[in-house]
Amino acid sequence: MQDQFKVLGVILARGGSKGIPKKNIVNINGKPLISYTIEAALSTNIFSNFIVSTDDNKIAEISSKYGAEVPFMRPSNLSRDEVWSRDALKHAVINCESFYNTKYDYIIELPCIAPLRKSNHIVEAFKKLVSTGADSVISVCQMGDKHPVRMKKIINDCIVDFSKEFTEGESSRRQDLAPCYIRNGAIYAMTRDCIINQFSRNGKISRPYLMDDFSSVNIDTFIDLKLAEILIKENY
Repeated sequence: MQDQFKVLGVILARGGSKGIPKKNIVNINGKPLISYTIEAALSTNIFSNFIVSTDDNKIAEISSKYGAEVPFMRPSNLSRDEVWSRDALKHAVINCESFYNTKYDYIIELPCIAPLRKSNHIVEAFKKLVSTGADSVISVCQMGDKHPVRMKKIINDCIVDFSKEFTEGESSRRQDLAPCYIRNGAIYAMTRDCIINQFSRNGKISRPYLMDDFSSVNIDTFIDLKLAEILIKENY
């Protein structure tokens, strides 16, 4: 499939993470977090180029060590907390097309905060994107116990339903709730038109790629980090 299309893989990995300092290269079982995504991506053999967009020299050095390309450093104005991923991603695509003198058909962003996402997940999501003709395919997992029906607000020290549209009532047994899904932050696969012309990672038609709970662990807190360490160590 690599011979049919030009596919750019991108990890957006700025250096200024707040919750877990230097999160993108934090050590997990003897390896930097970002290495798990780089290795999974490179083993797919679907990418024409696989790059890391970063403003951090250490991240760039480690990324290169594990086989990713770092053709440019991300400018500081695209590395602030408030910058949206779509801005940094579009910048990466435009600069890669200039650097490699090519035009890509598809873009796959792989956040490195999902270290249990495997190469087969990436390939399957990409195949669905191509076969369905969607603007994007985004990885999701089921909400499980954190179903929106169970979400609450606290007003004047009283518990009330978060949404008037989805009320819990007296019972919300998990098996009775309609399936609900959330983006798990592992895969954002899209057409070039989606990110460049529509300036979106979703586009008009966005299809799901369903992943299991184990593969969907997303590193945001130290608890997530510890869970990932355990699962990786035990070969999940």
